[in-house]
Amino acid sequence: MIHFELKDFIDIFLVALFLYYIYRLMKQSSAANIFSGIIIFILVWIIVKQFFNLRLLGTIFDTIINMGALALVILFQEEIRRFFSTIGVHHSQSYLIRFFRSKRSSDHSHENIFPIVMACMNMSKGHVGALIIIEHSVGLNEYINSGDNINANITQRLIENIFFKNSPLHDGAMIIRGQHIAAAGCILPVAHNTDIPKTLGLRHRAALGISQKTDALAIIVSEETGDISVAYNGQFHLALSADELENILSTPHPFNHEIPHI
Repeated sequence: MIHFELKDFIDIFLVALFLYYIYRLMKQSSAANIFSGIIIFILVWIIVKQFFNLRLLGTIFDTIINMGALALVILFQEEIRRFFSTIGVHHSQSYLIRFFRSKRSSDHSHENIFPIVMACMNMSKGHVGALIIIEHSVGLNEYINSGDNINANITQRLIENIFFKNSPLHDGAMIIRGQHIAAAGCILPVAHNTDIPKTLGLRHRAALGISQKTDALAIIVSEETGDISVAYNGQFHLALSADELENILSTPHPFNHEIPHI
């Protein structure tokens, strides 16, 4: 007869919580279906070996599990990287205060918000496409190095000039680090999610891709529609107004508000 103690229930609960957390991370990428298949395979393996005690089939499953461990690390390397990168990341502070963290006062942080919002508004009116990435806890050096070094203060005019249609840097992403524009024309990883609406172009896929791999916040201005959107934590927040964008950049918990998303 099987006896369950309190620690057994705690053990099961923690394992279920761990698997659910991993599934949420996998759900943000194209690996969600693969992960579900692996979970089903493991459940079948446990039933075969522990409950039915089928030795031959159990041995085959054991061999597959042992040989497949390395293959899983290779298959889910990006998801594993994201899992460990999210450990220790705290979201209790104001999002923009953490982005523009320095010895300056909060008024100086607002000085960095305003030119971003105003530039996005003007580019939206002129249907000028833009992709602005704000670095957070996870470093973006590899993406900064893929573009052209700027290292300039954040100003509305500079942002608009970089994304001007005839500018050689307008097709890439701008990355903001601290209180400076670190680089422009940067190349980002593209998300391959099948559920992304076809109306969203390459900029949106790049924004979603960087938000899946890091904790950065991506601001997109659509060249086709002029809509301003944000990608964060593997989710889109679409068709934002200037007030909503400013709220996202200055509120401690901006995504607790009702903002359109998919």
